Amino acid sequence: MRTLVLNAGYEPLAVVPLRRALVLVLAGKANVVVADEVPVASTTVTLPRPAVIVLNRYVRVPFGRSVPVSRRGVLRRDGHRCGYCNRPASTVDHVLPRSRGGRDSWENLVACCLRCNGVKGDRTPEEMGWQLRVRLRAPHGAAWLLRGSEHRSPLWGGYLPELDAA
Repeated sequence: MRTLVLNAGYEPLAVVPLRRALVLVLAGKANVVVADEVPVASTTVTLPRPAVIVLNRYVRVPFGRSVPVSRRGVLRRDGHRCGYCNRPASTVDHVLPRSRGGRDSWENLVACCLRCNGVKGDRTPEEMGWQLRVRLRAPHGAAWLLRGSEHRSPLWGGYLPELDAA
């Protein structure tokens, strides 16, 4: 089980393993906001199993963090659907091929099915007569900056509202 960590101002900060969340709570650095029904029990103490915790002190986060480009991120951004034919996608395609100077960037990568990726090869969509069905842009929001937030708990809903839109 994973736990959502909120900064003292209740903005999402991280997703951590249950063990790390318990250490933060036991050390007095965080408080449990939302707990699971099943508690964590030892021989001497029983604690609520934290689903969401809030830090007691504010942690300064660098302004303007950008989402790093990754294969998994491109597939997630495009909903695991091919940007050309809308079938299920398992690969990533460079819109402007790397051999022609295309970069690994959010604006040049699109989720693609194996068939379209093989047929397109070393050409651009315009040369193929294809149109992109998705808008190529970098994702934004707390849900994209938090590692592990793609495997969300239903208990996090009120604290990560943009997860439903992602």
